[in-house]
Amino acid sequence: MTPPLAVLVHGLWHGAWCWDDVRSALSARGVDSVAVDLPLTDLATDTAAVRAALDAAGRPAVLVGHSYGGAVVTAAGVHPLVRELVYLAAFQLDDGESVSRTRLGDLPDTRLGEAMVVSGDEVGLDAVLGPRLLYGDAPAEVTAAATARLRPVGRQVFRGVPEAVAWRTVPSTYVVCTADEVVHPERQRAMAGRATRSVEWACGHSPLATRPDAVAELVAERVAAVDAEPGQPGAAPSG
Repeated sequence: MTPPLAVLVHGLWHGAWCWDDVRSALSARGVDSVAVDLPLTDLATDTAAVRAALDAAGRPAVLVGHSYGGAVVTAAGVHPLVRELVYLAAFQLDDGESVSRTRLGDLPDTRLGEAMVVSGDEVGLDAVLGPRLLYGDAPAEVTAAATARLRPVGRQVFRGVPEAVAWRTVPSTYVVCTADEVVHPERQRAMAGRATRSVEWACGHSPLATRPDAVAELVAERVAAVDAEPGQPGAAPSG
C-alpha cells in the first residue's frame, strides 16, 4: 500500500523553492513530498491551491505549514486525505482570526510591520530589514540566495479568515522557534497551546533554511506515526 506523503506549504514572500533542502532531506529518509506554490493573493485562493495539490496526490498526507502557511493548512486541513498538521513558527488560527488579528491577548510584537513596504495592492519587504528578520541566524550566502527570490504578496492575505479550523479535529504538532524575529515566540507559544503537542527549537524564523534536517526529521516522524495508525495504508494489522 502507498504510504502517506508530506505536503509542504510556504509562508509570505516565498515560494515552493524554500522547501528544496527539506525535500532533499525527506527523500533521503524515504518520505515522498510535494511543495505547493501559493499564489499569495488571498487566503481562500491559497487554500484552494493546497486542496488541489491534495486531490492530485491522492494519498493520505501530513500537511506542513510555515509562518503564514499555518493559516492555509488550518483551512485546507479539513481535506479528507489530511491525517496530521505540522506548524513551523506558523499561524495556528482559530475561528474569526487572521494573520494580522488574533485573539491571544496582549502579546509582544516584532519589527515585521516596520519591514513591510506597501505599494498599491501589494506588500513587499524592506531590502535590509526584511531579510534580517527572516534569516537573522542563517549564513550570509543562504540569506542572499533566498532574498533574491522573495516576491511581493497581495494585501488581502493579511485579512483572510480560515473558512474551517482543521486542528479542532485533526492532530497537530507545533514547533516554536525561540529566536524568531518575525512571529514573536510568545505569540507562537500561545498558538502552540492549541496544538496536540509542541516542541521548541533554538532558532530564528526560517528553520527550512537553517535546520532542514531537523525539519525533515520531525516531518518524517509524523509521517511514520500516521502510517502506523490502524486502518491507514501501510499500517500493520491490529490484533
